[in-house]
Amino acid sequence: MTETTPPAVSACPAHAGAVPLSGLQYQQTPSQLYRALRSEHGPVAPVLLDGDVPAWLVLGYAELGYVTSHDELFARDSRRWNQWEHIPADWPLMPFVGYQPSVLFTEGDEHRRRAGVITHALEQVDQFELARDCAQIADRLITAFAGSGQAELMSAYAHALPMRAAVQMCGMPELADETQDLVDDLRISLDANEGDDPVAAYVRVGERIARLVREKRERPGADVTSRMILDPAGLTDEEIVQDLISVIAAAQQPTANWICNTLRLLLTDERFAINVSGGRLSVGEALNEVLWLDTPTQNFIGRWAVRDTQLGGRQIRAGDCVVLGLAAANSDPQIWPEGHVGAENAAHLSFSNGEHRCPYPAPLLADVIARTAVETLLDKLPDLVLAVEPADLSWRPSIWMRGLTALPVSFTPVVQ
Repeated sequence: MTETTPPAVSACPAHAGAVPLSGLQYQQTPSQLYRALRSEHGPVAPVLLDGDVPAWLVLGYAELGYVTSHDELFARDSRRWNQWEHIPADWPLMPFVGYQPSVLFTEGDEHRRRAGVITHALEQVDQFELARDCAQIADRLITAFAGSGQAELMSAYAHALPMRAAVQMCGMPELADETQDLVDDLRISLDANEGDDPVAAYVRVGERIARLVREKRERPGADVTSRMILDPAGLTDEEIVQDLISVIAAAQQPTANWICNTLRLLLTDERFAINVSGGRLSVGEALNEVLWLDTPTQNFIGRWAVRDTQLGGRQIRAGDCVVLGLAAANSDPQIWPEGHVGAENAAHLSFSNGEHRCPYPAPLLADVIARTAVETLLDKLPDLVLAVEPADLSWRPSIWMRGLTALPVSFTPVVQ
């Protein structure tokens, strides 16, 4: 990898009219971008990543399903990428695409071996115990601000709760001083603000998880890390560290945004604000609707073409990067011809699809965390309301993750 400047877009005829996926005017309303791209380019659109690096964004539901179910054509090993000579070492998206010996980049039998270890470790998580633990974490977090009558829920609640639940599942003390640093570094590595160093943040995350693995080798317990260490597949410490980072990252940032996006819906949409307490529309329905319309992971990078092929009428070259437009696919008019997304079903692609989808039972555990977080908050603070006008809420400037910059609320102070 060198720091050479990427070629001009005009040098690539296939990417004429490509839209940058950074610094977008659509970052607050990405659905407008997806509609515009679909209207102009169809289900597969030419786009530019940071630094004007060309890629393809898959917008169509059927096309995304095809990509994720045909690993022989669209694989996960990023070393296939035909743009590496134009990618600087400090590229902002390096934590997403820089090859790592983790389950995310493995393929074939090796991926099934690694994913199997994660699945077996997560299957042993008791969902009732997880819900109990999450409720206890929620109680402690709420107690910290309940007496003030106001709070900013993104920082004080939505981000903190899934991280504490995840590290507790993995055998790290939930109240350890390092937990907040881990939260911050995961946020930076997944969704950096201007001035953040995502590569350095990712390195710090790896160092902390490596210490956890060493500790659990010496003193195993009833936790996900210990189960992965003791699994007959015999993963190395490096493999376990990389795969644990994937598990914790998936449990934290997307779940935090799922919680907050659901709270926003409940507090701003009269269908829920009026009816949740009356039992006609449930928290579960709100959680599911968010996965359709405001899914936390908007786009995922990605897949790399194994050979020259076609997709959605486009000629895809071997080594091309294909970005999975999960949010765009969820609102594809081909599956919702009347323009109404049916939030009552769960056929969304928010957890991706195919062999590389979020491994079972991780989506179920994320649902337990998110559902418990929302229900506990509403139970403890039943008169919770937004402290600003809905139009004043702003989304983080990211095309990758969908989450609010802040969710300020007010409520009747609770006397401790």
